[in-house]
Amino acid sequence: MSLYEKMKTASENRDVDAWLDCIHDDFVFVRHQTGAEMNKEEWTPMVTAMMQSDQLEIKNQRCIYENDEILVTHSMMNFPDGTSEAVMVVNKLKDGKVIRVETGATPIEGA
Repeated sequence: MSLYEKMKTASENRDVDAWLDCIHDDFVFVRHQTGAEMNKEEWTPMVTAMMQSDQLEIKNQRCIYENDEILVTHSMMNFPDGTSEAVMVVNKLKDGKVIRVETGATPIEGA
């Protein structure tokens, strides 16, 4: 099973542990809004809360490209705070896990 499929299945099942198992210990997340970086320890509570929320909705998720070094995805996301975005995610991979994530997002009104 590809890393994308593992992450998608974990997300659909809201299985935070399975999703975090796809994340490298040296992980860095770059916030698209500010460029600020978060490590795995800092990022885990945020992603856990989002995945456990019934208000997070991920639609039209698809893999644009995946190989041993990179995974690029696109989806429409409705967040618990009521905002909606079209989200492009670029995941850099190392040892079969995500080591760095940078996103690009476009706010979507009324999605």
